[in-house]
Amino acid sequence: MPAKTNSRLDRRRPLVLDVRELGRRPGSMRTARRTVPAPEDLGVDLARVPAGEPVELDLRLESVVEGVLVSGSVTAGVTGECARCLGPVADRLTVQVQELFAYEHSATEETTEEDEVSRLVGDHLDLEPVVRDAIVLALPLSPRCREDCRGLCPDCGEALDQLPPDHSHTAPVDPRWAALAQRAVSTDSSSASPSSASPSTANPSSTSQE
Repeated sequence: MPAKTNSRLDRRRPLVLDVRELGRRPGSMRTARRTVPAPEDLGVDLARVPAGEPVELDLRLESVVEGVLVSGSVTAGVTGECARCLGPVADRLTVQVQELFAYEHSATEETTEEDEVSRLVGDHLDLEPVVRDAIVLALPLSPRCREDCRGLCPDCGEALDQLPPDHSHTAPVDPRWAALAQRAVSTDSSSASPSSASPSTANPSSTSQE
């Protein structure tokens, strides 16, 4: 039984392409170069392509026996946070895409599950799932502002690259040892105080009285 196609495909969406001019003669080809706004939620925890960011498509659409083969590159700006210091990260990402969109009622459509291959809906194809998968899989899970970023100070949380080389913190005293440390200080103070006067000094000898 043929897989169901989405008859409600919104042709006004930026990543929906019209392939009527291509026809169904195998070997016919045309190029598609356009800039479209990035869809929502295009990212991972620390890196993303902001919604509305220009996404550049440089594609080749080729008619084959079973459908339309789309291949080419997708380029977009990426923003995020450094995994070490949490500072801002900005980059530009280019990914390669290649996807077969099967004709309705073709042998490929009839012999594959709905989620195994992309489908044409009439004379249109929706490139958003392909672009989304390609970009998200290429985004770094642990982006860095610089390869040698030193991260954050574990004590004060400031970026180490913005602190002086001799930056340090006095190690706090473990509360469990605070009383013992205080006793040691008291003992040292007592040992360093002047000795009590000796009896001979306190009671100087006097002339014997007959």
